[in-house]
Amino acid sequence: MRARRLGLSQPHPHIDCEAYCKDVAYSLRAASSQRKPAKSLMRAPLAIALVASGWLYGQTTAKDKPADYSAHATLGGTSIGAEYLVHSIPAGNQTLLASEYLVFEVAVFPPRDHAVEISSGTFTLRLNGKKQVLYPVSPGFVAASLKYPDWEIRPNAQVTAGMGDAGVVIGRPPVVGRFPDDPRPGQSRLPRAPKAPTPDDQRGVEHEEPESIDQIIARTALPDGPAAKPVSGYVYFAHKGKAKSIKSLELIYQGKTNTVPLKLL
Repeated sequence: MRARRLGLSQPHPHIDCEAYCKDVAYSLRAASSQRKPAKSLMRAPLAIALVASGWLYGQTTAKDKPADYSAHATLGGTSIGAEYLVHSIPAGNQTLLASEYLVFEVAVFPPRDHAVEISSGTFTLRLNGKKQVLYPVSPGFVAASLKYPDWEIRPNAQVTAGMGDAGVVIGRPPVVGRFPDDPRPGQSRLPRAPKAPTPDDQRGVEHEEPESIDQIIARTALPDGPAAKPVSGYVYFAHKGKAKSIKSLELIYQGKTNTVPLKLL
């Protein structure tokens, strides 16, 4: 499968297949948008014009100017700023950790009175000076890997001990439910985590529902679409090696006719 050649994980049997297919399409578009035929450079198709402006600009807040970022460059009339966040995903008063992804905060500052197209192939990553570049990963894949520890099957050691009908397994990845009343978590032998007691009477107290991982990742991702004013968001690249093994990082911005690197390491 082409998805496997790009390093994408296979869909879990309890994952929404429609959502999985959309995420695969995202990553395939990112790869194909940078592929060069014999005489011309193929570019990702323009995003649908009916994208709501509230969605496009509901991401992270861009800093005042490109120079406020640790790396910045200009191509044509467009300025770009970038920060290397390693594995961290800041989101308001909390920070998520994506251990298998390199995370970048990116901001695009378009020229005055001119919209710039941002697509899934706008940015690529050159790691340790290698000729082959990495393509961004769909935010949906990042969210799934954070939500489901068993999203991918990884080598692990398990130790089993028991007496009679009772037993315990040490080292098994935690099982996470994927839909209401999913019986899978109940199959785990691990003891239930202790919970703080719930007050008897909570009537009249309003509680705000915490933001889900899917919502955080979607809200903070760099959007696809035309940008007529500064926009920012996070871009993710799959990387399973150790961060300390990275000696150089170049985030490459793809303009209409040219590219410009932003050196972060």
